[in-house]
Amino acid sequence: MIEQTVLQYLRAALPCPVRMEVPTNPPKAFVLIERTGGGRKNQIGRATLAIQSWAGSLLAAAELNEQVKAAMEGLADLDGVSACRFNTDCNFTDPQTKHYRYQAVYEITHY
Repeated sequence: MIEQTVLQYLRAALPCPVRMEVPTNPPKAFVLIERTGGGRKNQIGRATLAIQSWAGSLLAAAELNEQVKAAMEGLADLDGVSACRFNTDCNFTDPQTKHYRYQAVYEITHY
């Protein structure tokens, strides 16, 4: 399962917690992985993952996003991952709650 592969990979590569869901009592900074799409054809999977960097300030969220992007550059070196393509990133702050976050979107090909 590609989500588990990315979760374990980013947990080893980043200095903050990496989660698949928002914790009840979130730490000051953490990374959230969310699958937004994908499919499988001829035993080759593809997944679109949104990786959100949450932090206590907009600058800290942007800096954590840069760390995520740097780490994701090496994902395709893992067994079972054919390609990891960066799609886009943006400020993804929730204006109502003021939870500062950035989001980077990746297209991952895996088998």
